[in-house]
Amino acid sequence: MTLSAPPLLRLEQVSKRFGPTLALNKVDFDLHAGEVHALMGENGAGKSTLMKILAGNQPRDAGRILMDDREIEIRSPRDAGAYGIAIIHQELNTVPDMTIAENLALGHEPVTRFGTLDRRALDRQAREKLARIGADIDPQRRLGSLSIGMQQMVEIARAVSENARVLVLDEPTAALSRAEAQQLYRLIGQMRASGVGLIYISHRMEEVWQLADRVTVFRDGGHIGTARMQDITPPDVVRMMVGRPMGDLYDHPPRTAGDIVLEVEGLAGNGVGPVSFHVRAGEVVAMSGLIGSGRTEIGRLIFGSDPRDAGIVRIDGKTSTPSDCVDAIADGIGMVPENRKEQGLFLGHSVEDNVAISSLDRYVTAGVLHRGAIHAAVAEEMARLRLRANAIDLPVKSLSGGNQQKAVLARWLLRDSRLLILDEPTRGVDIGAKREIYEMIDALARAGKAILMISSDLPEAIGVSDRLLVMRGGRIVRELASAAASEEDVMFHATGTAGDRTARGHGGTQ
Repeated sequence: MTLSAPPLLRLEQVSKRFGPTLALNKVDFDLHAGEVHALMGENGAGKSTLMKILAGNQPRDAGRILMDDREIEIRSPRDAGAYGIAIIHQELNTVPDMTIAENLALGHEPVTRFGTLDRRALDRQAREKLARIGADIDPQRRLGSLSIGMQQMVEIARAVSENARVLVLDEPTAALSRAEAQQLYRLIGQMRASGVGLIYISHRMEEVWQLADRVTVFRDGGHIGTARMQDITPPDVVRMMVGRPMGDLYDHPPRTAGDIVLEVEGLAGNGVGPVSFHVRAGEVVAMSGLIGSGRTEIGRLIFGSDPRDAGIVRIDGKTSTPSDCVDAIADGIGMVPENRKEQGLFLGHSVEDNVAISSLDRYVTAGVLHRGAIHAAVAEEMARLRLRANAIDLPVKSLSGGNQQKAVLARWLLRDSRLLILDEPTRGVDIGAKREIYEMIDALARAGKAILMISSDLPEAIGVSDRLLVMRGGRIVRELASAAASEEDVMFHATGTAGDRTARGHGGTQ
């Protein structure tokens, strides 16, 4: 990649307005062949709007788009594909109930001379496409049976097979295991070497610095700056993103734990367990481990989302045996699920409805629902979480990812739950919103709440918690004091290689 050559793609003075909101304000962006160009900014900064314009899903109001120094028009996804522009969205654009081969051929299915689907050709082409990215998968498998990481690889295989010249990756590692992320990094290296230009959207500083050649920062719909990675530091980027220095993201004074709120004994079900542990009032306990280790399953068993095979769960000494989530909520348990859009939100309903849904029983008198009291209570919780007041009547799907996560959290603040289970609380959330969520977690703990945080982000799991439970194979294999733990400690126990490390003479928390 050389910056002296004309850019492969250039956007000049692009603007987009949605009613009174100026989503993009005369922004510039360029991409060279064989370059990884990171695009960063808080949720709502304009990144997604720009990508929708590139994908042909939104028309721009002003500005120019050029490829190879020639102005082009992108009026539809078909136009984008014709110019070699492909986008791998954070929410995958696939059909889970179809086979891998069928997904790879969508819109370009091979047919026989009789006009019927040529299944032999379909299978052969699918194997060739998967081989190009080094994915050894049976193309006749149902796509939905694969992990999210492998489904993402299938989408990339489709883009590569269509000879994409520009590939946009939107938070591509948000749901990947470390092994899957490393496989993606190798694939990015191959595409870069072949001359593909990649736009990489991510909130993860460490991977941006590992992969990118340049970084561009947007804020409030405007272009703040572009720099080569060797000329800028992570604190510089954070300052550009939020308009102020952030300090230590995970910094919090020591917390004092109180009485046991959650007590788990021999809990098993959904293919995991038995596990036993406790969480005290005023304490944040993180649960970490590789994808498939059983972290999310434990949270769902406690919350009543899945049936238990064995074990006892107590809240403040009282046995909790929920037959469903409604019973768990009545027992004082709240849960922010791993996938907020599919499991935590009613996307077409207002923010007020989403926040109030679990507390409606508290605002009913003689069968009458007190809407005014609900509105006031929801507005108060929104203010605590710095959600703008005029969003209360908007459909929750119109909010940024960070604000959607805050809406789910506000639901349990309104309910005043004793135990909060937070599963991947900052997945897909920008750094400014992350800081606000961490501050709220700390404030809730200091107010006496017990918090069980499930996280695959090791710096987050260690930095936010007081204790850390490492899971492997559906069991808790180690408890670590977070203040003394390192990412290496967690990974050695999560992978079962702690003994090998000790034998080689490495230090660490044991």
